[in-house]
Amino acid sequence: MLVDYCKLNAVTRKNRYPVPPMSQLLTVLNGSTIFSNIDLHGAYNILRIKEWDENLNSFRTKYGSYEYLVMQFGLPNAPASFQNIVNDIFADFFEIFDLVYSDDIIVFSRTQKEPFKHVAAVLQRLRENNLFAKISKCGIPWLSCFK
Repeated sequence: MLVDYCKLNAVTRKNRYPVPPMSQLLTVLNGSTIFSNIDLHGAYNILRIKEWDENLNSFRTKYGSYEYLVMQFGLPNAPASFQNIVNDIFADFFEIFDLVYSDDIIVFSRTQKEPFKHVAAVLQRLRENNLFAKISKCGIPWLSCFK
């Protein structure tokens, strides 16, 4: 379903939460030798739209009018709002062994012994916060051992 949010986006007060530039994040990876990436499934869809704003994202189809209850791609505050949430969730891991950029998590390790522990910690944190990885889009080098 594609909804044109141009008019809504033009009048929306923007969330100014800073989304870090990728180049700044990549400098943290220096010295790491093993990388895993975890793609979050349905990331923005965990963000509940405030009840009083639901009518603002309504749309019509030939079957009737509908309102989304959760953030959709195309809404201007979805990326910043989601980045704020995942930064809070992973604050104690950030730049130690993970980087989170939107719905992508890079888990980095400097030794052969660390990756399993690091990825397990990230997956546990996802579970604790009802977030889910889309396994088909994840790149976890040692995961193929379990297939």
